[in-house]
Amino acid sequence: MLLAGIFDLWNSAWPAGLTMLGLGGLFALALLIASEKLKVEVDPKVEQIQHVLPGVDCGACGFAGCASYAKAVAQDPDLIGKCAPGGAETASEIGQILSLQISGSGAPKRPVVHCRAHTADRTYYAQYGGIETCTAANALANVQACKFGCLGYGDCVSDCRFDALHIIDGLATVDYTKCTGCGACSDACPRDLIKMVPFSQENMMVVACSSKENGKATRSMCKVGCIGCGLCAKQTDLFSVEDNLAALDYEKYAPAEQTDTAMEKCPTKVIVYRGKTAPANHQPAQKAPIA
Repeated sequence: MLLAGIFDLWNSAWPAGLTMLGLGGLFALALLIASEKLKVEVDPKVEQIQHVLPGVDCGACGFAGCASYAKAVAQDPDLIGKCAPGGAETASEIGQILSLQISGSGAPKRPVVHCRAHTADRTYYAQYGGIETCTAANALANVQACKFGCLGYGDCVSDCRFDALHIIDGLATVDYTKCTGCGACSDACPRDLIKMVPFSQENMMVVACSSKENGKATRSMCKVGCIGCGLCAKQTDLFSVEDNLAALDYEKYAPAEQTDTAMEKCPTKVIVYRGKTAPANHQPAQKAPIA
């Protein structure tokens, strides 16, 4: 009887098994055909470009990430050079992949905070007690005397994805060992004092001020601001003075005796170095002046 039961079970189960096997085979065949029909061909150049990109997905190029940029630049070579973290080396490698000759130095751009005033260096008219963001503080007049300087509430810090900015004694300070040059901090600053500067050297000489007040007014508001005296411009034509503010031609800058002399002669020491191994060059004032 046991053998008869097994035989009856087999007779009733095998048609269903064959049916399932047949359906499985049909579905597998359908998926195989669909995968071939709907297959998206990947341009090998896109894969090569993505391989040479830094992979930080910072968005500085204007695309969602490195994969999107790789696809876009393979189709439009005019986009070469948009990768700030990769700089000139990455641009050159992309050019080689696309069989293009890339000209120009293409120095990577890094942010420079054009202010060097710490809390004790500034004059304040009142104690700010509002929303602790630079955008909110900037909307109020007569709190910090200098309307050009760093407010120190860290909008740039909040927007940096790489922990490359910190507020140190009231001043936004870049950690260049972590910075990718994405530009998010520059976009976040409501006073537009964080500029993207081409770093042709590891440490760049910069004018760390944005004030356009005359010398007397600047001295009354800040102990370390540019007074527009023009001594730097007398040493080299790389410096100029416009609207009471010294400016350095960052595109043409190269270390030289004249630029070093300009730095030495600056009466407020507003010409400083910024970069990964830049020397410390700030001595905070004794106390904060109150108007």
